[in-house]
This record gives sequence, C-alpha cells and structure tokens, in this order.
Amino acid sequence: MNIVLPKKNQNKEEVLLQDPHNIIIIGANGTGKSRFGREIERRYSDCSFRISASDALYVNPYRKVLPHSIAELYAKVKKENAVLGKEILTEFDQLLYLLQQEEFHSLVNHKEKLKRGEDPEMPVTRLDKTQSVWESLFPHSRLLRKGGEIEIWSAGDKDPYTSYHMSQGEKVVFYLIASVLYAMPEALIIVEDPEIYLHRSILASLWDSIEQSRPDCTFIYLTHDIEFAVSRPSGIRVWVKAYDSAHCSWDYELIENHESFPEEIYLELLGSRKPILFIEGTDSTSIDIKLYPHIFPDYLVKPLGGCTKVIETTKAFGEMKNFHHLDSKGIVDRDRRTPHEIKYLRERNIYVPDVAEVENLLMLETVIRVVARRMLQDEDLVFETVKENVLELFAKDLDAQTLLHTRHRLRHKIEYMIDRRLNTIEELVEHVETLTDDIDTRKIYEDIRTDFEKYIVDRDYNAVLRVYNQKGMLPQSRITQLCGLANKEKYLSFVLSILKENKDDAVLIRQAIQKCFGIT
Repeated sequence: MNIVLPKKNQNKEEVLLQDPHNIIIIGANGTGKSRFGREIERRYSDCSFRISASDALYVNPYRKVLPHSIAELYAKVKKENAVLGKEILTEFDQLLYLLQQEEFHSLVNHKEKLKRGEDPEMPVTRLDKTQSVWESLFPHSRLLRKGGEIEIWSAGDKDPYTSYHMSQGEKVVFYLIASVLYAMPEALIIVEDPEIYLHRSILASLWDSIEQSRPDCTFIYLTHDIEFAVSRPSGIRVWVKAYDSAHCSWDYELIENHESFPEEIYLELLGSRKPILFIEGTDSTSIDIKLYPHIFPDYLVKPLGGCTKVIETTKAFGEMKNFHHLDSKGIVDRDRRTPHEIKYLRERNIYVPDVAEVENLLMLETVIRVVARRMLQDEDLVFETVKENVLELFAKDLDAQTLLHTRHRLRHKIEYMIDRRLNTIEELVEHVETLTDDIDTRKIYEDIRTDFEKYIVDRDYNAVLRVYNQKGMLPQSRITQLCGLANKEKYLSFVLSILKENKDDAVLIRQAIQKCFGIT
C-alpha cells in the first residue's frame, strides 16, 4: 500500500512512500508527531486502526470512541448482546471481553458441527494466537483459561493470578499482541508510544512477532524512543521537527541510511537541540563518560567506543550540517600524539586534551586544590606533595615512557611514508625495503628523552601530565590519602559531586578542564 505523508513546510507537493513495511515517526515532545499520526489517520480513515497501550490501561471518560478501534468493536458487541451486565470501562478489559466472546462462539460452533457428525478441525482463535506469542516472550509463564477468566501461572508461584493482577508490562504485551489481530485486512495500524512499559530485552522481539502476525498490514509507529526506532531496521524513519498550526503543515525529513554514519547515533541526535560532543568509551563506569557531561553541560555527550569511530562520526556529522543544523565536535585521547597530529585533528573539530590520560584531568592543579580545600586540607601542602610524587614517579619511568613515545613516533612516520602512491609491486617492495633508511631511531629516542629530562629538571608538572601515560599515577601519587579520601573511585565521586552542585568550585574545575581542550 502506498502512503502519502502530510503536507511538508507549506509545500503543495506530496511525499509518497511506496509500499512501506513500516513507518517510524520520531520526534521530540511537542514537535507535532502525534498530530502527524492523526493526519495520516484522517487521510486513510477507512483502513486506519489506532492502538495505544497507555490509553488502554486506564479509564478516561473524555476519550472518544475512534472508528475501527477496540472500543468501537466492543460497543457493537455490547449492543448486540442484551445480557451483558455492567459496563466495561478500560480498553484492556474490553479486549479481554472480545477475546472471550470469540472463544465462546467458536467452541459452540465447533460443538454443533460435532453433533452433526462432522469432523471439524479445532478452531484457532485470536486468544490462541495471543497466547502463543505471549508465552514465547515470557517463557516461564503460562496463560490459563478457567471459567471465563484468563489466569497466569509463573514458575515458582504456588497459585495462578488473574489478568487483573498482571503487571503493567504483562498487560501491555498482551494488549499489543491481541489488539492488532482485530485490525481490518491490509490496515494501517497506528501505534502510539510502542515502547511504553516494555523492558528493553523484549522490545524488538515483541514487535517482530506482532508484525509477523499481520504481514498484510502497514505499521506506523509514533515514538520518541531511539532504541525502538533502531529496532525496526526495515522501516522508513520520518523525523518530525516542528508543526505549523497556521498552515497545518510539518517540518520533517525522511531519514535514510548513510554508509559513513552510524544509524543509531544519527537517530538519537536528531531529537537534540544541543551541539553534539562525541567521545571515546562505551563502558558506563569509565571516567570520561562520567566526567564529560558535567564539564561540557552545553553539549549532548555521546560515547562511541574507539577513537576511529569518534573521528569518522564527527567528520560525517559535520558533512551533513545542511541537513540537521547541529554543531558537532569530538574528543579523543592524546595517546602520545604529536603536535602535527593534534593540529590535523583539531582542524576537523576533533579535540585532544593537554594531558596524556583522562585520569590526568583529575590531577590538574586547580582540581587538586579544590578537592583538598573542600576536604579541609592544606591545599598548598597537598598540591606540592602530589607534584613531587608525580615528578618522582615520572623520573623512575623515564626509560619506559621514552620508549613508548619513540614507538608511537616511529609508527606514525612509517605509516605516513608507506602511504605513497606506487604503481607496481616491484616499486612497493623496493620502497618497503628502504623504508627505514632515513629514520634515525636513536636520535628520535634521545630527543624525546632530552625533553622529558628537562621537564623533570624544570619541575614542569603540567608538561609531565601531558606526556605521562600511567593509569596508576593517581593512586601512586597519594592524592587520595592526602585529601582524606579512601581511593580513586571516592576521589572521582567527590569531584563529580562538586560539579553537580554547579557552584563556584564547579566553575573552577570546569574551566580548568575545558582549558585543556580549547572548547569554551
């Protein structure tokens, strides 16, 4: 089925989607995505079927009964059934009633056929289909049919419980599976907040199963949840940015896959009004992921994993500036990079800190002084002691650190030289065999060592932080004991607590760390 989307930016031309499997309408709160869905529903009123789990679980006396909805189906059955007693108020309970009615009628018809001597197959009802999918998602639970009631038995429970005592998540899963089975053939099934009350572990598998149960239908999802949008890989994504009520039009874009840009990141950032700061790391316990959101509060901080991904994504996002109008920057670790490498990255909005490790940011003089003062210690004594300890540690590691930096410098030189354009394998062989002829490894080593020795003689603490790659430096410098904190984790937590206060000391720490990047 082809779908024509609502009017875009006051334009008269229509946006046509040819036979989409599903459509994900994504946008921040207040951008008009619900109105966008209602406009599609209005245009295709004869075949639209709307479901909303958040509405289905609660009584709303002001909610209208929509055409082709569970509530309308229930109203028709109620009108035809004069013996129906009390009014059923929630759409969830109305759905249960419809399922039970179908169950009753199918079994009566089956019984009558048996009485006539026929050999009919056991009917498969909507409740049978719902039960099959529901139990596949909750493998330790079973749906039981008992005297007109649906009960749930879970492994480990002594007694079953009724549908009334289902958890919100269990009710939502049941409602979503069963309700789509009532949609007319080849329907547009419009789903509001398809992720609500659902655990991440079953989100994708639930909607995969639901879509498979109605392959004749087109699903239109209205969501602001990035993870859900990514879980629908075969869908067309519509980013709704704003609604113009005066002209009943929307500012929206179709989101296509871009080979050079991670789809999940792209979708997540579309809903942000902030500039983007891509950083390394994926582990939520890492220092940079905990620290950077408080150091750069005006940015949406997004961890991507390794430095290559940060560089590629920042570049790709910058190239798409005409599409999204969001500023983007990246941060990668220093990793013994040369000034030339750092300059190259900075020209591409990739920032490198003026310290060797992210842990070294916590050892900046300003940070140490603020923590010591807040812990009622002598900040001058604490800093001078830490400084002496760090210089001593660096002096002991001088040979190892010099060798690390020499290896990096050589690797960079060789990689740069081997990238020359060569036309034949013979030229390449000759080039590789003579590759290191012009490289004086010992001189590189001695030059680096001379610089490092000067840092020690000059007692240049900041220069040491810039080149000293030693993850154990923070505890070995005794900074935690000197500040009266138990360990490195307590020290980091204390720094973060100061930043969260957002008072004068937070400003001092934030400015000191921002200065290391040149991001202001």
